[in-house]
Amino acid sequence: MRSGNIVIRNGRVIDPSQAIDEIADLVIEDGKIAAIGSRVVDGTGAAKSGKLRSGAEVLEIDATGKILCPGLVDMHVHLREPGNEDEETIASGSAAAVAGGFTSIACMPNTMPAIDNEAVVEFVLRQAGRAGLCNVYPVGAITKGREGKELAEMGQMVRAGAVAFSDDGRGVANPNTMLRAMQYARMFDKLLIQHCEDPDLAGDGCMNAGLTATRLGLPGIPALAEEVMLQRDILLAETTGAAYHAAHISTAGAVELVRRAKQRGIRVTAEVCPHHLLLTEEAVADFDTNYKMNPPLRRQADVDACRVGVADGTIDCLVTDHAPHGADEKAFDFQAAPFGIVGLEIALPLFAQALVHAGLISWPQLVERMSTIPAQLLGIKKGTLRGGEDGDVTIIDPAETWVITPDRFCSRSRNTPFGSQKVTGRVTQTIVGGHVKFDVSSGVNYASDAMATMMVA
Repeated sequence: MRSGNIVIRNGRVIDPSQAIDEIADLVIEDGKIAAIGSRVVDGTGAAKSGKLRSGAEVLEIDATGKILCPGLVDMHVHLREPGNEDEETIASGSAAAVAGGFTSIACMPNTMPAIDNEAVVEFVLRQAGRAGLCNVYPVGAITKGREGKELAEMGQMVRAGAVAFSDDGRGVANPNTMLRAMQYARMFDKLLIQHCEDPDLAGDGCMNAGLTATRLGLPGIPALAEEVMLQRDILLAETTGAAYHAAHISTAGAVELVRRAKQRGIRVTAEVCPHHLLLTEEAVADFDTNYKMNPPLRRQADVDACRVGVADGTIDCLVTDHAPHGADEKAFDFQAAPFGIVGLEIALPLFAQALVHAGLISWPQLVERMSTIPAQLLGIKKGTLRGGEDGDVTIIDPAETWVITPDRFCSRSRNTPFGSQKVTGRVTQTIVGGHVKFDVSSGVNYASDAMATMMVA
């Protein structure tokens, strides 16, 4: 892996944490951000003003026409390890992350066993360290076994390294359990991430409830299932003062509930996925299970509301909800197939398509929602190019057009509805802690070496 001291020249440096948007050079020294400026590099590529040690080996990258930004941060990823390593491992998921420009990811606890104690938290961190690709932050379960009954040992998981708590994949249905979880989360100053879905209202639904579901003969999940739980939790968050985060919201009503809660000063934030900004329930008409996700694809009015929610700041950040599944599972009939799609390797151009190219937000705003804000919500020292911070940098060619090819994914799974789609905007290099982990221009993904080493070990 090429690493150490890096000089990136002539790029458009975007760092929302410092309100920077300018053509400049960026210097990484000993894995840390050393300098940003228009004259920190001379004509030979050597850094000026002692920014690099004399005689140090320097990797130069010409970023003319490209965007340099803080490493992308995805706060909603499923890595499947432990328990379902055939679908994804921490190493393969990390490989997918760096291929998509993500230098930091937060993994959800719906593994087997669940991430509901410090031993499993430590296991995740150990496996991530062995992979040596991106920063992996475990999200601990709110309840033991994610069963919604007894609170997990949150304090012990915080001590082990958990950055937030969620029972994602299931909403915590019992209001008293959720109330106590918020009280504990506030005590530890950690974010509580809720999968907003009332299980009784959702029932055995597999797509959005409405005329389309009726026409297709499929049971539906009503928007009300999301909104009822979200409204309840907003009241609980107001009572406890806890930091509450609504995962993957998908309905116009949910967006409006979050908007009103923020206006009242409640500590509520929210996220949205690319598929809820680009696709509607009509995509299910062919019964392709790659269009089955939870929350389900909704109406065009919901898509429009989510887009507006991102544009006006109601929705704080953009996530993938990367959910790998094997081809055999997705081959089941629509109602029996599992929910979820992969997204780490293609999120950047999809979000650009839905938001930047549509004229709703700018590139600096996209970077803020994919890096700076999620890092702030998780309380991790990422999402910035401030001097002295880790050299986590994503380099993007905003003009490159390419075709999504699932067979080339680093992920172990291929379940995406976006295969063969032409997109614009591509991650060309991903740098983590001053180490180049992905370089599309040379066809190098250092993940393969890391995973091979793990298999030998």
